[in-house]
Amino acid sequence: MDKKNKKTIEFIDFGEYLEERLKNPKFKEYYDEYGKQFEIAYQILQLRKKRRMSQAQLAKKIGAKQSNVARIEAGQQNLTTDTLQKIATAFNLDLKIEFVK
Repeated sequence: MDKKNKKTIEFIDFGEYLEERLKNPKFKEYYDEYGKQFEIAYQILQLRKKRRMSQAQLAKKIGAKQSNVARIEAGQQNLTTDTLQKIATAFNLDLKIEFVK
C-alpha cells in the first residue's frame, strides 16, 4: 500500500478541547445552557463504543429507533429519567442522578 494513501487518526483530549473552546464567549454561553445535555450525550456515545455496540443494537435494547440514538448522541434530544434508566440498563449499569454544589 502506498504510504501517501494511509490515513492517520489523531485522538484529542476532550477536556483540553473543551477548555480551549470555552474561551470563546459565544461558545461558553451556549455551553452553559446546553453543556450538561452534551456531556450526557458524550458519555452515552463513549459507553456504546466501548461496548462495541451499534446505534441500532442500543436502540433495540431501549425500545427506540436508531435515529433516536443518533439524536441522543448528538445532544439533540432532551432525555427523560425513564430513557436514561433504559440506557443504563442496556449497559448493565446503575443510573445515579445527583445535585451538587
